[in-house]
Amino acid sequence: MAVDLDALRKKLAQLSGQNSRKNLMWKPSTDAESVVRIISFPDNDGQPFKELWFYYNIDNNPGLLSPNQFGKPDPIQELINKLRSDDTKESYELCKKLYPKMRSYAPVIVRGEEDRGVRLWAFGKTVYQELLKVMLDADYGDITDPKSGFDIKVNVSQPPGKIYAETSVRPRPKSTPLSDDKAKIQEWTTNIPNLDDLYSLKSYEELERIINTWLSDPSDGDDKPRGGARPAAAAEKKPTTGSTLKDLDDAFADLEDI
Repeated sequence: MAVDLDALRKKLAQLSGQNSRKNLMWKPSTDAESVVRIISFPDNDGQPFKELWFYYNIDNNPGLLSPNQFGKPDPIQELINKLRSDDTKESYELCKKLYPKMRSYAPVIVRGEEDRGVRLWAFGKTVYQELLKVMLDADYGDITDPKSGFDIKVNVSQPPGKIYAETSVRPRPKSTPLSDDKAKIQEWTTNIPNLDDLYSLKSYEELERIINTWLSDPSDGDDKPRGGARPAAAAEKKPTTGSTLKDLDDAFADLEDI
């Protein structure tokens, strides 16, 4: 059987760290405006972006992939369903903490950093909505088209009085090709990082253990467990550091730096 050279290249990149999450993820600069060109994910049912749902801030885990989104048994979703059926304030508050949050992803070429190839940009609901609005605007249309798409300006600002920075996106007014080099376009559009390779899905048993451990810890420093009567063995446990994250973006910042 012939050797698969593409597979060998991928393995070499893995071993050398080129395919690590840190190298493949891109974050906009807070010091200057960034310009990116978004490339559509292939074989994604016509959707240019991908979505992943995470449970965050549970135990010491910055983010846990939800098996439910893939049609797999999910102990955390099962708990959420149970909490929904309980008509108590405590169950409602716990359900809010557990409910999965969406993170959206787009492959991008960062202008001025083209030599680094295609990277993945992760963003929240607000940026996702703005990008979809641009694509639905007749003046722009498919901004990801390699020949007639549009570059996107990305700015991160810190509004006065706000704790967290805000990200804004705006398309350039003129359509441009992804590159003037056809070979480079071919290379970029056929070498998009596989998002599924960057995040691992834990087994049902692993998630069950994680959620049970978290539930047995006291909440907010009191002597009551999060999910019912507290086992004696958990009596001396302290709240986990994961519960101190202030914001969803804090959690995902940790998640994407792993």
